Amino acid sequence: MNSQPTSSDFILQPVDNQRLANLCGQFDEHLRQIEERMDVKINIRGNALRIVGDTEAVQTTSQLLKSLYNETSTESLTPDIVHLHIQEANANSKANQANDMNNKKETGDVLIKTKTTTIKGRGDNQRKYLNSIMAHDMCFGVGPAGTGKTFLAVACAVFELESGKVSRLVLTRPAVEAGENLGFLPGDLAQKIDPYLRPLYDALYELLGFENVTKLIEQNIIEIAPLAFMRGRTLSDAFIILDEAQNTTEEQMKMFLTRIGMGSTAVITGDVTQIDLRRGTQSGLNHAIEILKDEKKIGFTFFNSSDAVRHPLVERIINAYDQHENENQGQ
Repeated sequence: MNSQPTSSDFILQPVDNQRLANLCGQFDEHLRQIEERMDVKINIRGNALRIVGDTEAVQTTSQLLKSLYNETSTESLTPDIVHLHIQEANANSKANQANDMNNKKETGDVLIKTKTTTIKGRGDNQRKYLNSIMAHDMCFGVGPAGTGKTFLAVACAVFELESGKVSRLVLTRPAVEAGENLGFLPGDLAQKIDPYLRPLYDALYELLGFENVTKLIEQNIIEIAPLAFMRGRTLSDAFIILDEAQNTTEEQMKMFLTRIGMGSTAVITGDVTQIDLRRGTQSGLNHAIEILKDEKKIGFTFFNSSDAVRHPLVERIINAYDQHENENQGQ
């Protein structure tokens, strides 16, 4: 049996009809979105609200609505922004239940300020990840798609470049899917490898703008290249990102990890459930996690489906696939 529903009544201050409309969304779409995700009922009359539902959900939703109302003073809310705040509210609620004080110390807000935007972690794992990048010369971000691993790493890289902490960015991925077929693709080498590097370009364009990225690439301040181009180099005074690291072999991963030079930061991201290597080939990411897990000067952040910041269905899809794989392994 479910516990009896509880309610919470409060008034949003200051009274401002324009901000209230921003909070509710067109045809109250933001409120309906929150009701569905939080499993509560929201009654609103002017700036007076009543939340009805499970005690914990009511408390979390009340804080969520107050937080969103604060945002309306400077931001025009969209369903995507509301989704991110819901994710953060749920993550914070779980952290409070766990009452893990040590984890809270490690997951304080880190603001990444670039010339065009300010970025902060959504939920404990994203905050832990940002803290880890700032505190270590090398760190790993491991978890499913949509959890912000690559984008947050690129944001940190742009921040350190703009603040003068590094003099260049080096972003790389293995082009493992191409294999021996790379030669059959049309175009020159740059055109052949470009599709594999597109997610890195997309993150840079969002943070810096197309023209600035193009200019920085021409000046060799930003280098985006397949992993094979890293062999034999020492990368000093640089922020280096290895994306899609689950598709490296053991040898490739060792090669990359030993490229780091003085004054550099390296971030390795990947999803160990999405390995495209040939059957029987050990993932360099899995291997590195195993042999480096006790190295205190290397940071590790492990994301899960609840950290997904894409469409709400992404979390459900990840959980469904995980459940299916676990059931098959148990047979």
